[in-house]
Amino acid sequence: MKTALITGATSGIGMEFARRYAAKGYRLIITGRRTDRMEQLKEELEVPVEIYSYDLGKKKQCFELLEAIKDEDIDIFINNAGFGLAGAFLETDIEKEVNMIKVNDMAMHILFKGILQKMHENGHGHILNVASSAGLLPAGPYMATYYASKAYVTSLTRAVAMELKEMGSSVKVSALCPGPVDTEFNERADVVFALKGISANQCVDEAIRGLDAGKLIIVPSFTMKLAAIFLHLVPYPILVKITGRQQKKKLG
Repeated sequence: MKTALITGATSGIGMEFARRYAAKGYRLIITGRRTDRMEQLKEELEVPVEIYSYDLGKKKQCFELLEAIKDEDIDIFINNAGFGLAGAFLETDIEKEVNMIKVNDMAMHILFKGILQKMHENGHGHILNVASSAGLLPAGPYMATYYASKAYVTSLTRAVAMELKEMGSSVKVSALCPGPVDTEFNERADVVFALKGISANQCVDEAIRGLDAGKLIIVPSFTMKLAAIFLHLVPYPILVKITGRQQKKKLG
């Protein structure tokens, strides 16, 4: 039985990934901070589910997770834990921003590297780092730190993909870059999306198709694919100004 490891599995696309890989017959290892939700998910699914409750905003707990699964042979890793924060940079709470950087980048990096090393040693596996369409843009006024954190994810994934290809590794890495998705992300980030979001179901559908096709950058929905093409046609100063206007609308 193949094994999928999924972080941030207590809601949204993380939970949907868990359901989808369970339906494919994978054994699951899921992590999150809300143990009650993970227990409910475990009861719902008809495959073996291992639960680990960790706060990935704490470096020590990231390494504790890697230690806990050191003997596992992982086939798919959905590196999904993360959250957003909106507002003018002068006004956003520094503690929330730093915690977001820790989860979106530090934890993502530690787990990406640790699982990648295991997969490379085992000779197989695929890692999906969950970024955002924000990570494809040069900057995002009024969600400045979030956009920067997701640019880190896409940049790192692209670079590592090239390294793996050049060394002939059989391990694959990809980045998922969705636009708005209707999940609890919106509430936690305190935003109202200016564009209509897609469902977590659709996002995961397209993500798995992209993984199966071996895509490096996966952008769900036709609208966001068009937007990604548009990015390359617009001069940087104009693009940042447009992005800033859209982000301001999210503040309600």
